[in-house]
Amino acid sequence: MTELSLAKANAIITSALSKAAELELKPLGVAVLDSGGHLVAFQRQDGASFLRPEMASGKAFGALALGMGSRRLDAFARDRPHLMAGVQDVSGGRIVPVPGGVLIRDGAGGVIGAVGISGDTSDNDEAAAVAGIEAAGFSAEG
Repeated sequence: MTELSLAKANAIITSALSKAAELELKPLGVAVLDSGGHLVAFQRQDGASFLRPEMASGKAFGALALGMGSRRLDAFARDRPHLMAGVQDVSGGRIVPVPGGVLIRDGAGGVIGAVGISGDTSDNDEAAAVAGIEAAGFSAEG
């Protein structure tokens, strides 16, 4: 399995923020977590609200914790709210089940981490995350 280095995490963030500029998104927070759910890198753009680190990390953490992009977690939460409430409880409230949390897969298909973005619409957050991951040479699973 490929390791998610700080250099690659920073490359993901830089590319995600470039995509955000191209799309003229609102100020974002971008979190990159390794496969164990540990923060590798985070950046918050000027003007982004102070809760962006927690929101972005929660999207990425949820994707890793349940092995699916947070778009699927959103659908899961709608279909089975009682189960999602339990999952959020056992995670200490760390899971944010809305789009914008995207798994990072290496060339062999292994999950090496996740990106979470928060600040614009969930669809735009996800688009910026996917762009960042793919620009860094990995596959994205939103």
